[in-house]
This record gives sequence, C-alpha cells and structure tokens, in this order.
Amino acid sequence: MNLLRLFLLLLLAAPFLATAQTAAPASDTGAATSRYQTGQRTRDGLGKYYFGREIAHYMTHHGAPWLERAEREQEERPDLVLKALKLQSGDVVADLGCGTGYFSWRMAEAVGEKGLVYGVEIQKEMLALLDQQMKRRGVRNVKGVHGTTNDPKLPAPVDLVLMVDVYHEFDQPFEMMEAICKQLKPGGRVVFIEYRGEDPTVPIKPLHKMTEAQVKKEMTALPLEHVETLKTLPRQHLIIFRKKAAR
Repeated sequence: MNLLRLFLLLLLAAPFLATAQTAAPASDTGAATSRYQTGQRTRDGLGKYYFGREIAHYMTHHGAPWLERAEREQEERPDLVLKALKLQSGDVVADLGCGTGYFSWRMAEAVGEKGLVYGVEIQKEMLALLDQQMKRRGVRNVKGVHGTTNDPKLPAPVDLVLMVDVYHEFDQPFEMMEAICKQLKPGGRVVFIEYRGEDPTVPIKPLHKMTEAQVKKEMTALPLEHVETLKTLPRQHLIIFRKKAAR
C-alpha cells in the first residue's frame, strides 16, 4: 500500500516538476531573456530579435575590399558626413566598426593633431588593415582598439561615437550601447548612419537597412535623446543622439 501511495503522489506531482524544470532557465537569464527574443532565422540574420528587429550577420574581414570601393564616395558622400559631424580641433572620437578606416582618417584630419580617433573593431584582421591604411596615409592620430561584441573597450571618454552601417549587426545592441553611453562625455553625441529601411529602392539587403523609427525605438532603452535626423545623404539616414544630462 505504501508503494502504491508513493507512486500516485509522484504521478500527481509530475506536471509540476516538469513545469519547474522548464521555467528554471528563464529565471537564471533574467533581464537578458526578456530583452531579446528568438524567432525565425532568415538567410542574413541570427534568428535573434531586438525590439522586433532581427539582428543581421556582421561582415567579416574578407569583405574589406568592399569598404574601399571606388563608388563609395558617391554612394555615401563622406564629405557631407564630416560636415554634419561638426568635429572640433582636439575632439576625441570613436569610429565603431571602423573596418579599414574609411571614415577614421577623415575624422582624424577634422580633429587635428591635438585630437584622437579610436578605430574600434572586434576582428584583429580588420585592425591590421586599419593600421596599414593609416600608415599608408601618414595618419598618426588614429588608435586601433580591439573591442568585444558587448563593449567597445574605449580607453577614455569620448566626445562622439560614429557608427557607419554597423549598428544593425551588433549581436548585443543593448549591452554595447550601454557601454558606449558610459564612455560618452557629458553632452557627448552618438551618430548612426544606416541605409534607409523605408526606401525599397535602396539596393541593400533588408536586414542591413534600418528605419529611422526603429533606431529611435531602440534608443529609448538608453540615456540618449534624439537631436536630429539628416537626410542629405543619397541612401542613408544620419541620426544624431546626445547623452542626457545626469540628474
């Protein structure tokens, strides 16, 4: 009889034990679980979603020649980008996902000898290419920084962080942006340049484009305020945020 009662008790408890075992991983992961969702994985994505957006695969160093393509100057108008950034002599800035340094050397010229540009990459191969390009151009105020997917590892506070066609590839966007905000000087700016997701005529894969509304939505989780969105570039938004004043 005792064995029969034990069997019945275990049978009745089985659903509750199964539920407890299934629920345990969610409680262990905490806020990170609710921040990101897993969904359908498309050809160019990770199957990981943030604010309803599937995160795209990042481009490896094998795609570096595309960053230096001759058409890029007309397609992305770096001259208009630098004008919009309004950099000052002596500024300390970061070029996140700098690649070969296409924008790094231009920013270095704008901030002058007293200024500094951190070229941040998660791929050491890209940092080697950055170093080669800066030596070829005789640029001395660009410093390569090996970051991670959740922290750019900026050595010092910066006045501005520029991200050109890279934010949509961050696999931990909240953590990365949180780390960026911590290293922004008071009133420091964050600038996103992304291909316009609203425009189907922009010849870029959908996951490698972002709408202005999506960028704004994702920044609501951070101590940033939208300053302005410039639409002077042929195919991209230039979206500027400023670090909110501490209260």
